[in-house]
Amino acid sequence: MIDHGQLRKIVHEAGRIALGRWPGGGHVLRSWDKEPGSPVSDADIEVDGFLRRELGRLLPSAGWLSEETVDDSVRLGKGLAWLVDPIDGTRDFIRGRPGWCVSVGLISEGRPLIGMLAAPARGEEWLGIAGQGAWRNGQRLVASTRTEFTGSRVPADSLPKPDSDLTLVDKPNSIALRIAMVGADEADLLATLRWGYEWDIAAATLIAREAGAMVSDAFGAPLNFNKRDPRAFGLLVSAPGIHAAAVERLADRAAQLVRE
Repeated sequence: MIDHGQLRKIVHEAGRIALGRWPGGGHVLRSWDKEPGSPVSDADIEVDGFLRRELGRLLPSAGWLSEETVDDSVRLGKGLAWLVDPIDGTRDFIRGRPGWCVSVGLISEGRPLIGMLAAPARGEEWLGIAGQGAWRNGQRLVASTRTEFTGSRVPADSLPKPDSDLTLVDKPNSIALRIAMVGADEADLLATLRWGYEWDIAAATLIAREAGAMVSDAFGAPLNFNKRDPRAFGLLVSAPGIHAAAVERLADRAAQLVRE
């Protein structure tokens, strides 16, 4: 159905374009706020345009949903849809830090079919294919197998007091990379308790799941993609052995927040 080799070339090139604008490489970048607290740069716009053109040529029948493109409801009538964040982790990108990536996911009837992340500032390319597995730089990934919730590794800057029994590990700004860390057994748990967009997580959740991690919303329910409202409340990606404990830990907080 799709040329995986050509897809990898397109995502690799998107990463190369972004790297060529990255301030961490000494390049001058123009950035601004789309709205307070939501930064964007000319690199986001350039990469978005490149991906829309090239992925459209690769699979003309697929719909399109991207953080940097005005949503078109035509995608809802498509069996396939690209979900794209041209630069996930824009804050790190703008500040010259390496915790960003290009995120590309292909969705089939609401479920991720292929997911790719290009993180050239880290020298990483990630790939997940539904039913086949997940890889980073060609090496097959095996997710965390932790079974004890206390002490679980979490990529975060800090932890609320009720979660002080968990262990902090390095946190890239990109949520896609934080999700992928669970798939690479570099973290045991990634959790959010806020509304988030599908383009941020579609590719990375497939990579984590194909590596053996459990993926759900904050209440433990499955995720669906290419919805009319492309958001979900909360995200939980973890080692299978601690997923139930994580849902129990977070459920009351999630329920209170979603009512607010």
